[in-house]
Amino acid sequence: MSKLTNKVAVVTGASKGIGAGIAKALAAEGASVVVNYASSKEGAERVVSEIVEKGGKAIAVQGDVAKASDVQRIFSETKRVFGKVDLLVNNAGVYQFAPLDEITEEQFHRQFNTNVLGLILATREAAKHFNGDGGTIINVGSAVTQLTPPASAVYTATKSAVDAVTRVLAKELGPKRIRVNSINPGVVETEGVHSAGFLGTDFQKQLEAQTPLGRIAQPEDIAPIAVFLASQDSGWLTGETVLASGGLR
Repeated sequence: MSKLTNKVAVVTGASKGIGAGIAKALAAEGASVVVNYASSKEGAERVVSEIVEKGGKAIAVQGDVAKASDVQRIFSETKRVFGKVDLLVNNAGVYQFAPLDEITEEQFHRQFNTNVLGLILATREAAKHFNGDGGTIINVGSAVTQLTPPASAVYTATKSAVDAVTRVLAKELGPKRIRVNSINPGVVETEGVHSAGFLGTDFQKQLEAQTPLGRIAQPEDIAPIAVFLASQDSGWLTGETVLASGGLR
């Protein structure tokens, strides 16, 4: 039997990148997966198609995690289609680097609304839907909290908040048999990294030179860690932050 047979997972921001990789990996281990997306319907439907073609179960559900009404709809639709919720992956996130004198209120609120408020709203709703057997929350943080690069004050602040919220909610939700852990990836080659023009730059070369494993990550490097944290293989772990950066810190 696969590790996640009969489990139902909601993965936020799963239309591409790390979220898509995690959604497909969870489905490969037997979970029925809700592929959440904010705007990329085509990308989400592509992920669903890949899962279904391999014999898995998945649906795409639109929703902005920074809006409580959207979050409620995501979980209501999950319950309607699959009957329950066992697992939430808080992957939805945005980033924008800017030096201190160029930070705007809009940049600040956009990143905190999605990266922190969205995580809290989704976790709150998931906890309402978990049954008496408890549940599992996996947050996606970032190694940026270890690296603290210049021009990342707002983004690093949001991911530092994710680290803190992970530990707080692990204690708060533990009595309900809900485990809360975080994966903190380093740089991962995703659509966002491509569009940001990061690949092939001196910055990439510098990071890779400082990384013991000598490269940036692929989504497939992160997904198995999510499977581990979702399964009973990690049943005695909660409040933990897994730094998944190839040794870069």
